[in-house]
Amino acid sequence: MSDTTIAIRSEETKPDYAEQSGAVNLASPRLGASLLEVSDEFFGSRTRMLEDAPPVFYPDRYDDHGKWMDGWETRRRRDGGNDYCILQLGAKGVIAGFDLNTRFFTGNHPPRAKIEATLTDDIPTNTTEWFELVPESDIAPDSQNQFPVTDKRPFNYIRLNIFPDGGIARFRVWGNPMPDWIPQNSKGHHELSGTINGGRVVGYSDAHYGDPWIILTPGRGRNMGDGWETRRRRGPGNDWIVVALGETGLAAEIEVDTAHFKGNYPDRCSVQAAHLPQYLPDAKILSASERWNTLMPEQKLQMDNIHTFKSDKISSDFGPINYIRLNIFPDGGISRLRIFGPLTKSS
Repeated sequence: MSDTTIAIRSEETKPDYAEQSGAVNLASPRLGASLLEVSDEFFGSRTRMLEDAPPVFYPDRYDDHGKWMDGWETRRRRDGGNDYCILQLGAKGVIAGFDLNTRFFTGNHPPRAKIEATLTDDIPTNTTEWFELVPESDIAPDSQNQFPVTDKRPFNYIRLNIFPDGGIARFRVWGNPMPDWIPQNSKGHHELSGTINGGRVVGYSDAHYGDPWIILTPGRGRNMGDGWETRRRRGPGNDWIVVALGETGLAAEIEVDTAHFKGNYPDRCSVQAAHLPQYLPDAKILSASERWNTLMPEQKLQMDNIHTFKSDKISSDFGPINYIRLNIFPDGGISRLRIFGPLTKSS
């Protein structure tokens, strides 16, 4: 029997402080986050620690360095000091908190950790000033260790220090992006819906397959699992998803990407939109979304294709918007959703 068939899979819980603030994982590779430097990665590669999927455990898997663990793991230090890594976030943002997940690390987790951050236009060096967000704190084995943060300054680099050595399965940096609003297409329009620009999923009808927030991330889907997909609808109606834009703007272009969805892409889609007061509760937004005006009427979709809808498909009667509702008919999966246009107020 191969170790794949007996893999032990875990689940991760998004902490309350992240749910309440609408925070996203700024350390996600989907957003472009990467580990620039590690003191050591003898037992476990740095890249494993940032994987979006929860960690797994293979009881009988070994490699040339010993037991294979799903996370970043350093060798046992014999010369004093401590291990560390430096992370470039996928987007500059205000950090709500950190999750140091030591799932499956029982006798090889670090007993303590300290987390620092900085904001700089350059790659950190030995002269970079770091600010302590989490003082040296105890870390429990085989668990999600949560550290809420109250500092409201934006940061774009993180230094994780572990004492003295050991392994971390997953490192999550929950926060809210603070975009610089650099135009993102040839017409000088901004991607109003993008996660790195503050866009977020408010709610949806179903998400049996895939993760809804992925449709707002950069790039195209890597496979059919890299997107939002609903179960097969057996009753009346259609599926939908509601997105809060990162800033109020005008919708000049809508992109719906069905990359890798071939036998399960939606037949059609439409878009509704609204301009609502800030800080309106999500429950009220969702309950009203079905009655929003139509920004784009139903359009035919194709499998595995980028659909770009411009002014001839978008209602000219609309002014500024800050929420959209994508309807798919009757069900299915999409890889990415993008709303492009100019801002209508200062960010």
